Amino acid sequence: MVLFTVAPEFLVPLVDITCLLGDTVMLQCKVCGRPKPTITWKGPDQNILDNDTGTATYTVSSCDSGELTLKICNLMPQDSGIYTCVATNEHGTASTSATIKVQDSAADGATISWKENFDLAYAELHEIGRGRFSIVKKCVHKATRKDVAVKFISKKMKKKEQAAHEAALLQHLQHPQYITIHDTYESPSSYILVLELMDDGRLLDYLMNHDELMEEKVAFYIRDTMEALQYLHNCRVAHLDIKPENLLIDLRIPVPRVKIIDLEDAVQITGHYHVHHLLGNPEFAAPEVIQGLPVSLSTDIWSIGVLTYVMLSGVSPFLDESREETCINVCRVDFSFPHEYFSDVSHAARDFISVILQEDFRRRPTAATCLQHPWLQPHNGSYSKIPLDTSRLASFIERRRHQYDVHPVPSVKSFLLSRMNPGT
Repeated sequence: MVLFTVAPEFLVPLVDITCLLGDTVMLQCKVCGRPKPTITWKGPDQNILDNDTGTATYTVSSCDSGELTLKICNLMPQDSGIYTCVATNEHGTASTSATIKVQDSAADGATISWKENFDLAYAELHEIGRGRFSIVKKCVHKATRKDVAVKFISKKMKKKEQAAHEAALLQHLQHPQYITIHDTYESPSSYILVLELMDDGRLLDYLMNHDELMEEKVAFYIRDTMEALQYLHNCRVAHLDIKPENLLIDLRIPVPRVKIIDLEDAVQITGHYHVHHLLGNPEFAAPEVIQGLPVSLSTDIWSIGVLTYVMLSGVSPFLDESREETCINVCRVDFSFPHEYFSDVSHAARDFISVILQEDFRRRPTAATCLQHPWLQPHNGSYSKIPLDTSRLASFIERRRHQYDVHPVPSVKSFLLSRMNPGT
């Protein structure tokens, strides 16, 4: 029996794809040839792609019938360009190419349509909470009797584009650790976001209800929060308001998970500088926010460092008598691990906090690097076996409960300059 030998030929070529920032795409084609061709994938700059190289995560696969797949995860703007699949055997070479276009406007508020007559569809039950620009109420959908959380954003305080930006961002984030947005309405006084109801409460309250709070439990939920943040950061989005009040617990699933809420301050981090104006309490704010410098994804990482310190000790690392003094402590990274608060906390936990709380945002680890830290590895044996004293954490929660982040910190920048550079 004679087997014919033949040069490679693509029976099904690659096709162009347009996708959103952070998406996962599959480039697929089908090739024939005898002997079986050697396959090479090339990226936009003609670099050879194999499993897990470069800025995106690449997975190359093939099957005996000739189907070839290049899977690319967490696409970034720099991943846009022409991708080529090359098939070669001793009789020749064939190739097929396609263009991937990554749109970095994942949260384009122009796509949001605002309905009218919210009151016809929903009935208000009671207030859940309030923020600087909005009130959140528990409501019920009249037709289905389904309970929802509804965020009423004041038209006096926010522009339509800002409300639309938050809504579009929620639509784009398809992840179990972010709440689902069901609908958008507009009334004479508010922009209205109809959201998934989370009524299991806040993470810190949940931890306080444990008979004993162990360090390992804190590490578990910091890791869980960091995984949610990693997803957000892979979409090139910075939250910019990571604090205890924005971390809820989902108890509807076998293993409780953290849900990050309130994306009204979130921004897409692109090539443009974005200065985030500090409103309210500076306890969890990074130095660059207080100093009015451009923010980055690592601005969120700083907040996780402060959160970890609080969860382990029950005290706030930079809090002082006044907001201005607190701001100075943050900018000087003036914190320590007092024996009275940290005597029963492991060295690995303290190292995790110290690695994160870096004044220079470029020296802070990414979410992915944080997740590799020894303290966040499950069952690593380094955790303290002594239950944490939660009495201070209870006081911390109570103090925060009576505090509204409403007023901008007055002229912090000039105050800081005068205090941090007394000789000038």
